[in-house]
Amino acid sequence: MMVIILKKAPVRLRGELTRWLLEPRPGVFVGHVSAMVRDLLWKKCCEKEVAGGVLQIWTTNNEQHFAMRMYGKTDRSIVELEGLQLIKMP
Repeated sequence: MMVIILKKAPVRLRGELTRWLLEPRPGVFVGHVSAMVRDLLWKKCCEKEVAGGVLQIWTTNNEQHFAMRMYGKTDRSIVELEGLQLIKMP
């Protein structure tokens, strides 16, 4: 399972992501894709000129059972503490 959350993204990018994922709410994409497709979608999100930011969360085999990464202008950040990924709010 993978989730991508876009903030202030162009409509063209949202349209490209709907080829692979479902969009249950504007800017929120959910689906089950391979690791290669996940990384290619991440690269596509980072290359497009997103005025806001991108958050990607996917399932993996670790303590939390998921991993995440952020890119762009967001008001939060990811902090790793003793092997756990946490969200730091200002």
